Amino acid sequence: MSARAVLHIDMDAFYVNVHLLDHAEDGGVPLVVGGRPDERGVVTSASYEARRLGVRSAMPTSQAARLAPGLKIVPPDWPRIRQCSREVMAVLGAFGPLEQMSVDEAYVDAGGWDGAEATARTIFERVPAETGLPCSVGLATSKLVAKVASDFNKPRGFTVVPPGEEAAFLAPLPARVIWGIGPRTADRLAALGIATCGRLAAADLERLHGVFGREAEKLIRRAQGLDDRPVEPDRGPAKSISQEWTFSRDVADPAVLRERLREMSVEVAAELVKRNLLAHTIRVKFRTPDFTTFTRQRTIEVGVDDAESIYRLALALWAEHWPAGKPMRLLGVGAAGLVEGESRQLGLRL
Repeated sequence: MSARAVLHIDMDAFYVNVHLLDHAEDGGVPLVVGGRPDERGVVTSASYEARRLGVRSAMPTSQAARLAPGLKIVPPDWPRIRQCSREVMAVLGAFGPLEQMSVDEAYVDAGGWDGAEATARTIFERVPAETGLPCSVGLATSKLVAKVASDFNKPRGFTVVPPGEEAAFLAPLPARVIWGIGPRTADRLAALGIATCGRLAAADLERLHGVFGREAEKLIRRAQGLDDRPVEPDRGPAKSISQEWTFSRDVADPAVLRERLREMSVEVAAELVKRNLLAHTIRVKFRTPDFTTFTRQRTIEVGVDDAESIYRLALALWAEHWPAGKPMRLLGVGAAGLVEGESRQLGLRL
C-alpha cells in the first residue's frame, strides 16, 4: 500500500504580505502589522526584514521600534485579511480534503504517496500565482512531520520528508518543534539533558515517565515522527484557547504569579488574533500543591482579543479566588465563548 501523504501549507508573513498586495511601495523594508506603540500595541506579524533585526510576533511594538529604527508599523486590515484567506483556502480545497487551522495555515490530505510530491509542487506554485501571496509547503506521512517540514526552510520553503525518513529528519531539530511541546515542557526536557528530537526519541521511557507521567510515551512517539491524526475537513472553529504554566516548585510570590498571568494572556491573545476570533469568556485555572484543581471564569458582553483586556479579567479572577500567600502548583489562562471577529481593535494591547 502507498504510504499516507499529508501536506501542510503555511503562508509566509501572511498579514505583512496581504498589506503589500495593496502597498507595494513598502516592500523590502522592516515592516510590522500591529498596534501603535503609543497605545501599547503588540506585533501581530513581522516582515522578514524586521525579523532579521530581532522583531518577533507578540512583541510590544515599542520594543520592535527600538530594535529596528525606521520600522514601519501598519494596522491589520481585517476585511482584506479574511478575503485573502478565503482565496487561499479555495485554491487548496481543490487538491483534497482540507483542514483549515487558522487564516494562514491548513492541512491537505493528498491520499497515497504516489503523485503526492507533484501535488505539493503544484500547490507551492499555484497559491502565489493565483493569490499573489507566498507560502511554504511541507509534505510527509503525518500532520506532525508535515507541519515541521513546512517551517523547515521558510520563507518560500518546500520540504518533502519521504516515508521512513521521519525520525532522521526530526533527529537534529530542537525538541520544541514537536507538536505539544511548549516552552515549559522544553525546559523540563532540557533539565533532563534532552534538547533535540533525536535525544527525545531515544530517551529512557521509565526516566521520562517519572517527570511526565502518561505523556512520556506520547512524547517519544512524536519525536520518532509517529502521528496518526487524520486530516479533519469538518474541524470547525475552536471551542477554547488556553495556556498553562506548571511551576517546578510551588510558588506563592504574587509578583511571579502576576507576571505568569500576563505572559499567558499575551499568548492567548496572539492565538485569538491569528484565528480571527473574539472571546466572550475568560477563565483562570488553579492547582494547589496537593493537586486539587479548579477553574473560575467571567463572561463579558463584548468579545475581546487583546492582551490587556484578557490580563485584566484574569488578574481579577486570580485576586478574587486565590488566598494571599497560598502556594500554587499550576496556573492557567483560557478564552472561551469564541466567535469570528467581525470588528476589533487595532492590534493587541498590554
